[in-house]
Amino acid sequence: MQNAENSTRCPWCGADPLYQAYHDHEWGRPVRDPRRLFELLILESFQAGLSWITILRKRDGFRAAFQGFDPASIATWGEPEVARLLQDPGIVRHRGKIEGAIRGAQAFLRIEARDGFSPFLWSFTGGEPLINHPRALADVPAQTAQSKAMSGALKREGFNFVGPTITYAFMQAAGMVNDHLATCDWRS
Repeated sequence: MQNAENSTRCPWCGADPLYQAYHDHEWGRPVRDPRRLFELLILESFQAGLSWITILRKRDGFRAAFQGFDPASIATWGEPEVARLLQDPGIVRHRGKIEGAIRGAQAFLRIEARDGFSPFLWSFTGGEPLINHPRALADVPAQTAQSKAMSGALKREGFNFVGPTITYAFMQAAGMVNDHLATCDWRS
């Protein structure tokens, strides 16, 4: 394991300890658990228009408010739960994103029953992580053909706030794509 104190990291995480821990222990590590993938996708959808550090700082609040991102529970929610969440300062309070998370939970259940949520998402990378070799942040794309395809498929299933830039960020977070810079000590 790398020594966190003397590591060279991807520069996007800066000096914030929360961001560094996320970079060091989560970002780019393959996730196959369907519920964890659902959580990451919903969190990425809430990030749209905001910075990821904002979402990281509120992640525990999201986990509490969304009952541990249990899709079966969230899929049954209606206006009372939306109203409750709109009053919750522990999350990003955006009606469209909250309602989108409910529709996303319903879509998750359909996909999970039909294909399995994890195999469905991983199919966009052929089932294996795509290992890129960026030398600088400028070499990392904002979206790819795979993220565009994933975005379109998720939208057809009923997800919202899953444009190709969001889905590419999700693919990075879930380890479907490894974009740690070549100079990063945490590149695996």
